[in-house]
Amino acid sequence: MTPLHFDDKPPRIVDSLGEIWQRRELLLILARRDLAVRYKQTALGILWVVLQPALTMIVFSIIFGRLAGIPSDGLPYPVFVLCGLVPWQLFAFALSHASNSLIENERLITKVYFPRILIPLATTLVGLVDFFFAFLLLMAACLVYGVPLTLGMLAAPLLALLCLMAALACGLWLAALNVEFRDVRYVLPFIVQIAMYLSPVAYPSSLVPAEWRWLYGLNPMAGIIDTFRWALIGGATPDPAILVPSFIITFAALSLAVVFFERRQRSFADTL
Repeated sequence: MTPLHFDDKPPRIVDSLGEIWQRRELLLILARRDLAVRYKQTALGILWVVLQPALTMIVFSIIFGRLAGIPSDGLPYPVFVLCGLVPWQLFAFALSHASNSLIENERLITKVYFPRILIPLATTLVGLVDFFFAFLLLMAACLVYGVPLTLGMLAAPLLALLCLMAALACGLWLAALNVEFRDVRYVLPFIVQIAMYLSPVAYPSSLVPAEWRWLYGLNPMAGIIDTFRWALIGGATPDPAILVPSFIITFAALSLAVVFFERRQRSFADTL
């Protein structure tokens, strides 16, 4: 493996963004390819996008809503949990696929040069298709349960972008490490599963003791899910003690992840 020289001039985020913009056509080509592969030779095709959150909503509603009696900020529990599942599944999809993207594109990386960051970025964009159909399911659930929609639903694209940023903040680190340490792909499902229960998907953040909410806010998805739920269906107002740390961590972690990824990409082809 080519040694990493930390005394080299560090890459700048502005340069990375400029390179991504210059290769935007390649980025879209990679995203379309990943989208075609995702649903190739599947009997139900795009229906899987709706079935997954729908079935998860039913299971959570029975276990956590009825049996455990977890509160839902005065909202019907199925709508409450589905409003948490929609952004969470976008995050989980983007994180999982971004983390494994370099390994899955080994042949492409070793044959031709292009900005390697386009590969994990393209895989995360595919998640927006799932998000769109899951969002339609959420709208339908609101109509069924009589939950009025708010103008905050117009913020859904921005909140989806925040989900992708949070996923990339973690996914770029894991993708780079996965090239050298293949254990990452085996540990990843456990990380995603644990992270879901550490996020306010099936329960409101109000259950977290006030003195620990700043720590809870270190999870980027805590503030994003609370904001998503509040904006779309008028749930509880997000606590700044959770919201501020979540957003700061998202932007800071993503900036560091881009720099780390750009430094490590020099050795990807040799290691793979």
